[in-house]
Amino acid sequence: MGAGHAHKLYREGWSPVHALPPHCKIAAVFCFVLVAVSTPREAVWAFGAYAVLLAGVAVAARIPAGYLLRRLLIEIPFVAFAVLMPFIAEGPRVEALGMSLSESGLWSAWNILAKGTLGVAASVLLASTTELRALLLGLQRLRMPSLLVQIASFMIRYGDVISDEMRRMRIARQSRGFEARGVRHWGVLASSAGALFIRSYERGERVHLAMVSRGYTGTMPVIDDVTASRTQWMYAAALPLTALAVCLTGWMLP
Repeated sequence: MGAGHAHKLYREGWSPVHALPPHCKIAAVFCFVLVAVSTPREAVWAFGAYAVLLAGVAVAARIPAGYLLRRLLIEIPFVAFAVLMPFIAEGPRVEALGMSLSESGLWSAWNILAKGTLGVAASVLLASTTELRALLLGLQRLRMPSLLVQIASFMIRYGDVISDEMRRMRIARQSRGFEARGVRHWGVLASSAGALFIRSYERGERVHLAMVSRGYTGTMPVIDDVTASRTQWMYAAALPLTALAVCLTGWMLP
């Protein structure tokens, strides 16, 4: 996979959660999200229990609450959609705060907010405690198709390259006195986008030729063979197994 690549969500530090192998954490988060999604929406208390579990993981990982809450803002578009559902959904209506709201819409909004927030929070905790390179190695260890892992690796690595190229082009335009102020400047921006595409395509060809000349045959060499002990798997399984117990209780209780 080459050298390490830091990302903005990763919070450097040491904790028991940081120390777990990446494939253990990926599997734990995936199973936790599946359990949370499978929980009946009427079991409101169960979602509170899931939030407590994630809070416990955040404490163990030494992730501050403010740090986690700021990164949850990414789900704002889903929150906006959920807020509209009580107003546009059909079915029996209830009165609340002088407004007529759909009962089914209220339950649907709660369902989206609760499960979406839990899924995003679990993903943020995973990204905050696992380096990007380790995530790719973990996916590879979990037998994710090699081609998909390679595509993700190249996309992440050269995303910054393209972003830097865009920054240089923007600085070049500004140094020549250009400022996009209206529709009449869209032509210049379109030309810049076309030039960026051509440069990116040419760079991709050069990278591919360089890889082939060094013996690339369609698979990337595994530099670090990440393994996990039975104890580490047990630690990682604590989150989804506890959540599963909560989910089963939610289905059995009336």
